Amino acid sequence: MGKKISRRKIIQLMSAVIYNANFKGFAEGNIYKGDIKGVCVPGLNCYSCPGAIAACPLGSLQSSINELKFKLPLYIIGILIIFGITLGRAVCAYLCPFGLIEELLYKIPSPKIKKNKWTRRLSFLKYVILLLFVFILPAYYLIKTGVAIPAFCKYICPAGMLEGGIFLVAANNILREMTGMLFNWKIFVLVIIIIISVFIYRFFCRFICPLGAIYSFFNRHAMIGINVDKTKCTKCNKCVKFCKTDAKYINDRECIRCGECKNLCDYNAIIYSPRIDKNKTKTKGEKTKNEN
Repeated sequence: MGKKISRRKIIQLMSAVIYNANFKGFAEGNIYKGDIKGVCVPGLNCYSCPGAIAACPLGSLQSSINELKFKLPLYIIGILIIFGITLGRAVCAYLCPFGLIEELLYKIPSPKIKKNKWTRRLSFLKYVILLLFVFILPAYYLIKTGVAIPAFCKYICPAGMLEGGIFLVAANNILREMTGMLFNWKIFVLVIIIIISVFIYRFFCRFICPLGAIYSFFNRHAMIGINVDKTKCTKCNKCVKFCKTDAKYINDRECIRCGECKNLCDYNAIIYSPRIDKNKTKTKGEKTKNEN
């Protein structure tokens, strides 16, 4: 009998289907332009995907820089704060379609590169990408040309190519004739990320994704997630050793709050909680035993 599909995988699949519920868009090669397209979903999901019925918060954040000449982009800032305070990086674990794709790729039998001190250091790269491609480059083009470009979406985002670019180009002769070096570059980036994701767990999420970087700032204080009851915790660190991300303790910036460590705890110290008690989130022993 096959292994039972986890509840988290079901939620991931459901969120991917809901985000991309415009099924006829894939067949027709058209982008949905209804009223709800201005609403942001929590996870990374390309606005230009033929199936997308809503907007990507990361793409919207980059586009909002164009509005700085007239007003503050309070809507997208507020949306990110709400998602961050409510869920933190649980969005990455439950509500990101590309995260699901990466996890499925990692299941392909192959040698695996486990977390180590270098992967922890490399995890800071996504903050550099956030600063450079989401803020600095769009602002630079705004000053230089009067129009901010969504630099991350344009040059890096693999979800945009996988979910949108390939389908649109395949269904439109005109777009196929317009493809050039940028399209080829994005295909190259997508292929590289797909290949590496077979060997490294959630490669894009851990080292590249600016949206995960944004949510990580809220992770320790988000309202919904997992919690550690320090009255039961023995500081054995089995949870951290098992974790496939670069988390040093539960709910640190690299913890995606997936809850997979819950079933490993021999003392039932890890629980789902509607609110995070910061005194229970991390104990002194948990942190010092894992820091390099």
